Amino acid sequence: MTVQALFPTHVYGAALQQRGGPAFNRALLAECRQLREDDAAGRRWSAKNYPGGYTSYGSAHRLQQISPTFADLERKLARHVRAFAARLQWDLSSRTLAMTDCWVNIMPRHVVHGLHLHPLSSLSGTYYVQVPPGSPGLKFEDPRLDRFMAAPPRRADCAPQNRPWFTMAAAAGRVVLFESWLRHEVAANAVEAERISISFNYHWC
Repeated sequence: MTVQALFPTHVYGAALQQRGGPAFNRALLAECRQLREDDAAGRRWSAKNYPGGYTSYGSAHRLQQISPTFADLERKLARHVRAFAARLQWDLSSRTLAMTDCWVNIMPRHVVHGLHLHPLSSLSGTYYVQVPPGSPGLKFEDPRLDRFMAAPPRRADCAPQNRPWFTMAAAAGRVVLFESWLRHEVAANAVEAERISISFNYHWC
């Protein structure tokens, strides 16, 4: 008998760098907090679209182009993006896979990041700057979920690749990459301290 695992959904996770991570995160953390302080437009956008939290998605979403620290993050991400693209066996010979967007997310207690995907992008990801103990991870949805017609429930101990949902734990200094069509969410932050991350998109252009 042969059973093949067809059409897999890949999610990449790794430490951004082997040395210097805490110092780099301190620099990013200072810029994230200063940006929230300075970004009145972003605070207004967040009040309507990200209740209780702050994101620069609607105001300053190309931070790699205006901040040397975020440009450094883009450089550090490059090897991870290349490795993930190679694992996906993407043929990138005719065009360039380039970072188009980079923005900050700050989640205080009770803030939720609802189920979504990243349209018009090829590859997306998150880098974790500050993750207090007990903060939620990144929850991914099986993209076939709406086609599970008359399927029995999965056993509680089923393998991760057979679950309809999978949550990847968040940790400061860690980068997570996924294809932009993959829907994902972040559950409510249950702790007092802020969960701070940087999200980004790459487009094959």
